[in-house]
Amino acid sequence: MTKFDETTELHLKFDANGLIAAIAQDYQTKDILMLAWMNQEAFDKTCDTGEAHYWSRSRQELWHKGATSGATQIVHAIKIDCDQDAVILLIGQKGGGACHTGRLNCFYRTVKNGQLIFDNDK
Repeated sequence: MTKFDETTELHLKFDANGLIAAIAQDYQTKDILMLAWMNQEAFDKTCDTGEAHYWSRSRQELWHKGATSGATQIVHAIKIDCDQDAVILLIGQKGGGACHTGRLNCFYRTVKNGQLIFDNDK
């Protein structure tokens, strides 16, 4: 156990690329909607605005969820895991689904008998 396991001091552990995993979870249903990445700027912007901001690894830029799609995420709470290297955003999804495909969430496929199959949600 480290000194940060049982502390109220915020000390996020970003990886070598300056990123931390961020899970977006519906604050009411508890469904997992998506996994994204945050850097310090995205985390701070999320805390300051109450809307989810992430770091886009593909575009290498700060990403305000919903800025172009209108599918914003209103943050109701931020949970930090025991060793402070992952976060969960309890969010209310507004204006559409969380996934860029238009689906409610990014986890729309299931592995069954070694095969990847689509769920019936679109």
